[in-house]
Amino acid sequence: MSISSYLKESAYALEKTMTHPGPRRVDDAVRLCVRALQQDHPLLVCGNGGSASDAMHITGELVGRFLRERKAINCICLASNSAVITAWSNDYTFDSVFSRQVEAYGRPGGVLLGISTSGNSANVIRAFEMARQRSMATVALTGEGGGKLAELSDVLIDVPSRRTPIIQQLHICIYHYLCERIEMAFSDADRHELGGRPISLNPCAH
Repeated sequence: MSISSYLKESAYALEKTMTHPGPRRVDDAVRLCVRALQQDHPLLVCGNGGSASDAMHITGELVGRFLRERKAINCICLASNSAVITAWSNDYTFDSVFSRQVEAYGRPGGVLLGISTSGNSANVIRAFEMARQRSMATVALTGEGGGKLAELSDVLIDVPSRRTPIIQQLHICIYHYLCERIEMAFSDADRHELGGRPISLNPCAH
């Protein structure tokens, strides 16, 4: 495959994403996150491998700064504490490494954002199950269909691809938009109420 054909494939996937129903739900996720954060509830983010890097990226943008000056945002990456991850995985199991942290950091009214290209990552699924027990909202960022996370998500943002690198590229576009919209709600220069319809939590997830 040439770079030209790879870019064409990426461009086609991006264009297809604009009419796919999954990304249209991003504004629902924004409203969930803003509502939680305005009430001082945490936004927890998790994922594995490249998705762990994405989780760290999101956290860095929100705790730090994306584009605007504003207060710090209570966003915690569950994939970045190597001591917790290695201790728990060594003594117990990697499948519960995120759910243990949701138990520790999660609060009723908070939000868990899980990233999984397949939607079937066992430790992300268990984190969503723990979030349900903690009365948290769940947002999944996945590949097409959402896998097993679909039934556990209050908001499913699936992108129209099953090819991991393409999914990850589309995820970056989506979570950059997510970060910008969340930041707008906390920016002194651009503070406003986010409009839109009320969000009903997924009855299958609670």
